[in-house]
Amino acid sequence: MPRDRRTDDEHENHERWLVSYADFITLLFAFFVVMYAISQVNEGKYRVLSDTLSSAFRNVPGASSGAQVAVNPRAPVPLLIPLKKPRPVVKVDSDQLVKKAKLRNMAKDINEALAPLVKEGQVRITEGALGITVDINASLLFASGDARLDVRAEQALKAVAQVLAPTDFPIIVEGHTDNTPINTPQFPSNWELSGTRASSVVRMFIDNGVDPRRLTATGYAEQRPVEDNATPEGRARNRRVAITIESRTPDNPVEVRLP
Repeated sequence: MPRDRRTDDEHENHERWLVSYADFITLLFAFFVVMYAISQVNEGKYRVLSDTLSSAFRNVPGASSGAQVAVNPRAPVPLLIPLKKPRPVVKVDSDQLVKKAKLRNMAKDINEALAPLVKEGQVRITEGALGITVDINASLLFASGDARLDVRAEQALKAVAQVLAPTDFPIIVEGHTDNTPINTPQFPSNWELSGTRASSVVRMFIDNGVDPRRLTATGYAEQRPVEDNATPEGRARNRRVAITIESRTPDNPVEVRLP
């Protein structure tokens, strides 16, 4: 019995290599199958690509006969210049350009009419988004705590009215004060004082030919300062009348209705 067991073990050891060999043959077969699949080329696509390249480099474009073209190796290489994309054309409203030109001419005329006051710092003319604004120091127009126009102020405002009367731009006259409170029977607060001062300027414009339908008077008291009220100079700068000639076109009102 011991001799038979040893014989069986030796027989099993001789046949075990077949398993590894079979695995190796299988992997080798799979490898060659993959390599063969990769090496396959689509002949139709290859011919199309080959014909295209040949036509581009050796033949005249568009020639069906396939005539060859001689290439001069000394010919200069063409310089490729990138084409710039055309900029979009921005349409400019001609009416807006005309209005802007008229406003600037008005600003020049007002500046010339009030040139001495501009040099003294009593008048300041600026151009903004709404149009042209003429800031006039209140000390030039009114006495302290009063809304009646001074004689010198009437002459200055008449010169401005002569420039405004022939035009059709909307005009807003704003009255502004400093933060010093006022409490009189006529003016209980700076609101009444600023509003009355703006109304006095509007009445002066109407008396000198400006269409009342173009005029608006409003008072802001001390709510819109341009300088710090902590100093006398700042308070003097805040006491002013602002005349704005508007450049915007009135909107067509659209009624808002509930759904």
